[in-house]
Amino acid sequence: MTEETNKKDEAVSPTAEKLFFKSRNVLVTGEVNDKLAKQTVTHLLALAEENDDPINMFISSPGGHVESGDMVHDMIKFITPKVRTIGSGWVASAGALIFVGADKEDRYCLPNTRFLLHQPSGGIGGKVTDMQIQAEQIRIMRARFDNLFALATGQTAEKIAQDTQHDFWLNTEEALEYGLLGHVISTMAELK
Repeated sequence: MTEETNKKDEAVSPTAEKLFFKSRNVLVTGEVNDKLAKQTVTHLLALAEENDDPINMFISSPGGHVESGDMVHDMIKFITPKVRTIGSGWVASAGALIFVGADKEDRYCLPNTRFLLHQPSGGIGGKVTDMQIQAEQIRIMRARFDNLFALATGQTAEKIAQDTQHDFWLNTEEALEYGLLGHVISTMAELK
């Protein structure tokens, strides 16, 4: 198969794209970056402008850029319509940050979803003074994450910090027990 054939197979008709955009469903898939954040926030703002009906945000992401995740997380809380986050596949790192933008009762996942929480990481380089500034910024980000996930789950910030010293994986049952998740669902009808 040629690259041109692959692109043609992946293409969505303009009509289908327009219908999906108005469906009140938003997809957050793949790496969290500035492009995904812009696309997601644009979609959320457009749907919020249209009416106050609930919006379903489907998330399957390995995570990515923290500030891009912050942009989407904050927009979920900013707009008037209720946003229901629905995890599918995996919800990891900055993807989990977006996921907890919704209130706990509005956080759903499909049965085989896995969750990953961990401390922020980043490359540090440059002059010693710049590396000290970068390390301090990562420390501040870590404390913010610990507090944010504590508020979202009902755990203490100290417990979040302890659990995320290393990659902290949770299946659906563990995520429910931990307070990360509100409901495990199998069908769209369970959202209504």
